[in-house]
Amino acid sequence: MSEKMKILNKAELQQAEKVLHSHLPKSIKVYGYLFAMNRDKPHTRQVVVDSWPDFKTIICQPHPKSELLYEKKVTFFSTDEKVLQRMLTEDNVLDWKKNFTIGGMDIHHATMLKAISAAKGVTMRQFTLEHLLVLRDPSLLPQLTVSRDVEARISSLNEFHVGLVNKTWKFGDDEKGSQRIKHLISHFPTCCITDEEGRPVSWVLLYDYCAVGMLYTLPEHRGKGYAKILLSTMAARLHAQGYPVYCYIEEENQVSYRLLKKLGFTEDPSYRAAWYEFNY
Repeated sequence: MSEKMKILNKAELQQAEKVLHSHLPKSIKVYGYLFAMNRDKPHTRQVVVDSWPDFKTIICQPHPKSELLYEKKVTFFSTDEKVLQRMLTEDNVLDWKKNFTIGGMDIHHATMLKAISAAKGVTMRQFTLEHLLVLRDPSLLPQLTVSRDVEARISSLNEFHVGLVNKTWKFGDDEKGSQRIKHLISHFPTCCITDEEGRPVSWVLLYDYCAVGMLYTLPEHRGKGYAKILLSTMAARLHAQGYPVYCYIEEENQVSYRLLKKLGFTEDPSYRAAWYEFNY
């Protein structure tokens, strides 16, 4: 690492969060990580900047000593691609010999990343391309009519529900997914609707970077408006607690995209978030 680069300590992370807030929504994934870290959510992350206190690039990555299966994910925000490129090549911030994912990055950086990967002889493939949807104003949420019966069955998930969520999550159903879901349910807000026996039939979680996700309704309980109720309830609760309220939606998932737009979420049409895998 160059002398200018710096791994941020607790006080500096709080300062960096304020800087990233001024660059929302494009900085929102790194901002979300720092928001959680600054509120004492357990983590094994390391945050590096090109210089301090006036940084142009900030990279959030797993701590080198972390052995958690699900923490092979890197994300960054940069206002200067040349600085970002230098950090990723000359300063050896990342271990390019290992497999990792860079997620939630501005698609405009893809060409630069492909050039670095080619130079290092590293395989790189696009995993997904997604819309970034943000709820800037909770007053935009529609007033839903929720029956007393359903309202009484709105609850939170607990650790006994890890297996159910993992089995139905698109990217889960393995030990890595189980680890991650247990961590999220234990430390971040969740919302679910249960059946008469208290078993969850529809739910939504919050990722460790504070994005709403893992929305799912069991097939036999669909068509009842549960997703709309959960998203509205979760969004209102998060906003009341000061969280950023946002989510990523895969480009092909038009059902969820339209639902969130109806709930008042908006996007910057010039921005697309991309996930890339390296050495897989």
